[in-house]
Amino acid sequence: MYEVTIPGPEGRIEARYNKGPNNNPPLVILLHPHPAHGGNMNNKVIYNCFKTFTSIGFSVLRFNYRGVGKSEGKYSGEEGIGEMTDSACALDWLLLNNTESTKVWVVGFSFGAFIALNLLMRRPEIQNFIAISPPADKYDFSFLAPCPVSGMIMQGDNDDIVNETDVALFANKLDAQRSINIKYFKVKGADHFFTDKLDIVNDNIKKYVSNTLMSST
Repeated sequence: MYEVTIPGPEGRIEARYNKGPNNNPPLVILLHPHPAHGGNMNNKVIYNCFKTFTSIGFSVLRFNYRGVGKSEGKYSGEEGIGEMTDSACALDWLLLNNTESTKVWVVGFSFGAFIALNLLMRRPEIQNFIAISPPADKYDFSFLAPCPVSGMIMQGDNDDIVNETDVALFANKLDAQRSINIKYFKVKGADHFFTDKLDIVNDNIKKYVSNTLMSST
């Protein structure tokens, strides 16, 4: 794992990077929770995703949005426009450092899932997504009409921050769209941060990613 600095629209973006094996590993960027509520790239869910994707051979990048940690600038507001721009810069950096790679994923947790799903609408390079605890009861996801790529949504059923029923309805609505498939996985007994359940999160990521990569070859 390397500490890297990415040039962003508000200045430096602090990041951690691990390059995958061979010349064309699959790529993934990881988007952390809400910066106004303590979210950063070292969040346990995001850190575990970093380790999991590294273990299955991805080039993996996690980073701090503007105003978080050593990243310059300041939080852009509830709509997350600035954070989406930071994420686009991070994706550009990852692509420039893996020019032979063709498989691109985005993963977001909580507010990061909202940013991730916005990003994939703007970046046709992204082929798959994983949204963990997307705040379907707090943000308007109607921009996913239609959703351009398939993905997985994971949610704990004991989450007191994001309502599981709303997330399940959101996942079903996306899955009903033509030409995409949404895998919805409910983690029994899991709170918002998947306390004592991160092994389940990691196992499901590994299974979903492996199946998806095999079916695309």
